[in-house]
Amino acid sequence: METVMEDEEYNYREVKLPSLIPVAPEPELERETGERRRGRDVIIAIDHGPNSKHAFDWTLVHFCRLADTIHLVHAVPDLKNQILYDTSQGLMEKLAVEAFQVAMVKTVARVVEGDPGKVICQEAERIKPAAVVLGSRGRGFIQRFDFIQTCSIYHALIIELKHLVIFFSVLQGSVGVYCLHHCKAAPVVIVPGKDAGDESIV
Repeated sequence: METVMEDEEYNYREVKLPSLIPVAPEPELERETGERRRGRDVIIAIDHGPNSKHAFDWTLVHFCRLADTIHLVHAVPDLKNQILYDTSQGLMEKLAVEAFQVAMVKTVARVVEGDPGKVICQEAERIKPAAVVLGSRGRGFIQRFDFIQTCSIYHALIIELKHLVIFFSVLQGSVGVYCLHHCKAAPVVIVPGKDAGDESIV
């Protein structure tokens, strides 16, 4: 179990990701100027919903370049919930591999306890990234458990899941609005879901 780090602002857990190192230096990177070769930091706010994944894919294709580092940030209501953390870790590991394969970029990841909007802005203040990217209209993976409500035996679990649904549903729009108003450390890029087209709005 990863150590839970605590400070005055929030609790977090660093996610240990697979070590992905190119076998040989990329020729394209060797031709880059010194500034571009150093790369940039890019924050991507993630959850378990499809719009979060769409924002991640958009960032790899339209924004990232060689030598960049993407920072995956996932806000959760309870950092000590091991099941929730393990699920987040599994997702981040898959995204790290995909980021390496698609854009040859490094990935670091952190699971943070707290309100998603505040967590994202705090991480932006810490990292000072080139941009903060997040998807819109996503409710996260908890909605998949709605069917449990038909089974009375899971009553206690339903109560817990309802709290999580409320927490994750803020990614539907209020997080983007909060970040647009409060994130001073970097520009915020909101990537609409696939049903809204491929254009991003800032």
